Amino acid sequence: MREHFILPHGNIQIAFSGGRTSAYMLHHILEANGDLPDRVKVTFQNTGREMPETLDFVQECGGRWGVNIVWLEYRAMAPFFGRVSHNSAARNGEPFEALIRKRKFLPNQNARFCTTELKVRTAKRYLRSLGWDYWTNCVGLRADEQRRIKPEGVNLGDRWTVWQPLNNAGVSKMDVSAFWTRQPFDLRLPNVRGNCWLGNCDGCFLKSEANIAALAREYPDRAVWWEDMEAIASELTSGTGGKWSKRYSRREMREYMERQGDWALSTDGALCQADGGECM
Repeated sequence: MREHFILPHGNIQIAFSGGRTSAYMLHHILEANGDLPDRVKVTFQNTGREMPETLDFVQECGGRWGVNIVWLEYRAMAPFFGRVSHNSAARNGEPFEALIRKRKFLPNQNARFCTTELKVRTAKRYLRSLGWDYWTNCVGLRADEQRRIKPEGVNLGDRWTVWQPLNNAGVSKMDVSAFWTRQPFDLRLPNVRGNCWLGNCDGCFLKSEANIAALAREYPDRAVWWEDMEAIASELTSGTGGKWSKRYSRREMREYMERQGDWALSTDGALCQADGGECM
């Protein structure tokens, strides 16, 4: 499978999300190519809502594997990005809150500007600051998530083309899980049948109702930020942009869990299990 991880020509951005899958991808790229040339940048865009274990994992991957991971965060003013480190990275959603205050409403399933601004454009602004005009964007999409796969070789925004080595190599989430059982370290977050429900932004609106409810139940100190942002956005917007979901507010979810407790998490049908919480 090594041939699928050989670096293409030109400038390359390896997008490291901080999860097991993208770390698996980075490890195999390093294994296939050795030390990365300067034309390759590994970037991690921190939103401030990643679990502390994710930040520690990013730091440990860089240290153990001897690779320089560039930590980036969105800024609300020019140049609209900042370089940070494990020590200085935001841990209470500061970049995300700055974006919400600037846009004056919350992102949602139909307006996912958080991913665009906090991750995609933040990395793009950094790479453009290096003088890069065009590059290859390496993303960790597996072969078992075909609905997310993008056509390779297509130039997006006249700046980058997509490279998906995990998909090309036929890698599944079970391959990723098996890999981490053999390593001397791991992401210290639950792995449930190959899925990490606390990965990426802890209370992301694209996660299922069951995951959002579990966050409110198990990590109330982290869930409160999402509730606070709804309150802030409600004051900033005159429309309906003050909720993460059209189905419920985070306060309503918290109060529901306070009434129902563990019953709601253990009973089939009590909470939507589908991505985005939109049950069919």
